[in-house]
Amino acid sequence: MDEFSKLLEQQIPRLRRYAFALHRSNKSCADDLVQDTLVRAIAKQHLWKPGTNLLGWLFTLMHNQNVNDVRRSVAREGFGCAVGEFHDTLASVNDTSSSLQLRDLERAMAKLHLEQREVILLVALEGMSYEAVAQLVGIPIGTVRSRLSRGRMMLRQLMDTSERTAPAKSAREDRAIPLAA
Repeated sequence: MDEFSKLLEQQIPRLRRYAFALHRSNKSCADDLVQDTLVRAIAKQHLWKPGTNLLGWLFTLMHNQNVNDVRRSVAREGFGCAVGEFHDTLASVNDTSSSLQLRDLERAMAKLHLEQREVILLVALEGMSYEAVAQLVGIPIGTVRSRLSRGRMMLRQLMDTSERTAPAKSAREDRAIPLAA
């Protein structure tokens, strides 16, 4: 195996994590995006310069591939989703409060504009700097900051709304007196 293949293989977990978050936990679409990105990377490996940021280059390829995929799917199918696409997203977690919070976060992230969701995922999930995100997505750093700020504000609002819609404690629970030990 050559050096490029080894370096590429090391980046697969981060690519999968980002694709999985980008596709809102649709494992099938995320895996397809990673595979398409890897195929593109291998086909264009002559364009990558050793010693430069491979992960940034791969994220750029993935970003462009995702934009192309979204455009194609909207042009072909519109905005519909098949029920079968969600069979891999069902969770079986014992701690329901954590799974409910994750569900609420996932739903809130899905309501964000793609541009805001993408910037939040790159900064928060992947830990990329604002400068790296700006270069990757091809926008000014001020736009990255703006999208991040607006996206975070929208997430806070959406998450606060979901907390308010949670069932309220009963009056008896609120007046419960702790027993002395």
